Order: sequence, then structure tokens, then C-alpha cells
Amino acid sequence: MPLILRVEPGPDYALIDSGDGAKLERYGPYRIVRPEGQAIWRPALPEAEWARVDAIFTGDTEEEGLGRWRFPDTPLGETWPMAHDGLSYLGRFTSFRHVGVFPEQAPHWAHMEGLIRSAGRPVKVLNLFGYTGLASLLAARAGAQVTHVDASKKAIGWARENQEVAGLADRPVRWICDDAVKFAEREARRDSRYDIILLDPPAYGRGPKGEVWQLFDDLPALVETCRSILTEKPLAIVLTAYSIRASFFAIHALMRDAFAGMGGKVESGELVIREESAGRALSTSLFSRWVVSP
Repeated sequence: MPLILRVEPGPDYALIDSGDGAKLERYGPYRIVRPEGQAIWRPALPEAEWARVDAIFTGDTEEEGLGRWRFPDTPLGETWPMAHDGLSYLGRFTSFRHVGVFPEQAPHWAHMEGLIRSAGRPVKVLNLFGYTGLASLLAARAGAQVTHVDASKKAIGWARENQEVAGLADRPVRWICDDAVKFAEREARRDSRYDIILLDPPAYGRGPKGEVWQLFDDLPALVETCRSILTEKPLAIVLTAYSIRASFFAIHALMRDAFAGMGGKVESGELVIREESAGRALSTSLFSRWVVSP
């Protein structure tokens, strides 16, 4: 059976309502409307509540920066202060709809922090496709040595900003702009080893030198490479998959086969966010994680 990991409304983030292909969210002080293809139901709240927002992603222009956002009242800056579990970072209105954080991954972050703190030894974390660095910073705060890899120079720059904002500039985090597959393969040749590996790949992407990533084609080999760079006493590998036409059974079978014979267990399912308005669960992604049994 699938494991469903839920995020409930909280002070830092809440899914207020959803429906008609959109979602109404609260990020810190701001109420934001963004597209959401899976919200095929009707909104629970009246139109007046949806109109009382600070920013709406319109997608009506190909301009860079804020050109794809509309601000009904006061124009907002590109960034604003945010927090997760006491860790400060920057939210940002990007031209591709995202705002710098995927709040549905909070259960993964809490699970990872627990593994790091209870390990009783130094822990090395590799965060592939690391984006803006929130998972990396939470791991560093918990005491891990972190290697963060992303193909986007902008994302790496944003992650470095977040490290400063979080007050974690003295923590051991390596920020690396590189193709995730090539970096993992080089780590295998260098005999580098990690206790926890986070994988958050896109369905399609390009590396800094034009390398093409296709999830269904390239993920199996990357998972195998990740297995080869685990320490002798590894803790976990966590895989999250967005925007793919597949069942959780597909990535569950991949992870189960890849880690056969290593002990531990494979847990797979969906990450969902619970609404404030009607209590519905909005599914955001599939996941599968291999965890060593205590």
C-alpha cells in the first residue's frame, strides 16, 4: 500500500483552497494564486476570498523576472523573507511559477534531520538537483556535512543567499554547479561516499553544458550510481518525482530492485498537502525512499 505523507496548514505555509486548476496558498505574509492542474474539483471558498491575494501567476508573457506575475494591490519585490521550522530563507517570484520552496517535502526534511541527529556520528549528505538549498541547509543545521549539486547557476546563487539569510554561513556546505549524473559518476570514480542521498530530479532538464536529462531514460542508471557511492553504514536515499505519468509502484519497484540485498526497507507513495478550507488532500508528487532499519 502507498505511504501518504501529509503537510498540514501551519504558520509558515498553508494551502488555503484549491480548485478549477488553481491553488490559493499562504507563504509567510503573502497570499498567492498559482496554477495547479490536479485541482480538478471546484473551489470551496467564494471568489471574494480568491480575489484577496497579494500575487497571481499569470504566465501571460515570456519576459524574465516578474513579468509573469500580477500584483493586485501593492507591487511586491522579487524576494521576501520566509521561514521553515525556524530556518530563514528567501521566497522569490520566478518567471517559471515556483517560489523557491516545495513545502510538501517537509516530511522528508524532518525524517532526514532525525536520521542525522540520531546517527551518533558524522553524517555526509549529497543533495542532487538541490535547487534553492532548503533541504541542504536543514541537513547542515542538523549537523551534517553537505554537498549540494544543481545545474543552474541562478539556483546555486539563490542557495548561497539562503545560507547567509539562515545564519548558517559557517556550516560545511559545498555548493556545486554541475550536471547531477556526471557529478555522481565522478564521485564513484573518486571513491567518495555519502550516508544520505537526496534525489529530486525533474521530468526533463539540461545540465550546465547542455547535458540532456530524461527521467525515464536516465533515472535507473543514476539510482545505481547512487547506490555505489553510499558509505558502508548508509542511512537513506530519498527519491521524489514530479510531473510524470507513472504510478508510485514504478519508482517503488526501481528502488526495491536497486537496494535488494542491502537490508533496510523501501517506502513509497505520495506527498500531499492538506487544505485549510475543505480538508481535501492535494497530491503533489510521488516518492520512494530506502531507509536502513534501526
